Amino acid sequence: MTTIHVTNGDSAALSLTEALRLADRPDRVIPLRDDLAVGPLRDADDTSLTRAAFWRQVLNSTNDFEDELEAQQALLTRLVRGDAQIVVWHGQSAADQLTLRRVAYHLRNVPQRLNEAKLNYDDLSIEASDAHSDPLRRADRATAVGMFSPGQLLKKLPSAAPISVLRISRLALEWQEAKHASAETRRLRDNMLVSGSWFDVDEALLDLASPEWQPARRIAGGAMARRFDFLLSNSIAFWRCRELVTAGRLKIRGTPSDIVQAELRR
Repeated sequence: MTTIHVTNGDSAALSLTEALRLADRPDRVIPLRDDLAVGPLRDADDTSLTRAAFWRQVLNSTNDFEDELEAQQALLTRLVRGDAQIVVWHGQSAADQLTLRRVAYHLRNVPQRLNEAKLNYDDLSIEASDAHSDPLRRADRATAVGMFSPGQLLKKLPSAAPISVLRISRLALEWQEAKHASAETRRLRDNMLVSGSWFDVDEALLDLASPEWQPARRIAGGAMARRFDFLLSNSIAFWRCRELVTAGRLKIRGTPSDIVQAELRR
């Protein structure tokens, strides 16, 4: 029986691919590359235009994100039309959990094919030859599949298990609710997805800034370590810094278009 594993992001996919190689298993791994915890979702399953516009703004890029997002949608369509068993790998983070719910929504009419492999904070302590001696442990206990080594994922392979029809229905409904909430961000609290805005992220960046010039990297990195109930990526952190510069709430030494190399102060 063919098995396809689905992850949130390329880093997770690379680690899982290596874990499957170590297990001598020919299973495919498919990464879904959209950070669903941020930006508009309302028409994410219908058109790539809104999400593409959001990522162009975030990444300050003219790239054609439509093609990549449409390719991701085509992957989901092929998963539905195929006959392989699907295993969604997820940690305790908003993006991973939204990926699980999105896949559950698309496969809700073939529930017998849907499985999951769960990772949590305690799994960071799994002993493996390639495990980090000092694993990344966040104060908010958030985890994403990309935080685990191939050896740790290898030991979790046997944990993959079917998802009940009732739970698949609930996950699919939660995906629809998340799409229609019109939120700027989505947070994971007590395993429930809730809507949020950019306010607390912006306030954290302003708090980390000082009257003295600091590298934007330091300010963004400091915010990424804080708790927002979603994993703040560097691209989002730098984007919010640019937005604060545009709004006159941060001053910049350098150019907003190259904010990674710039310095910032209040």
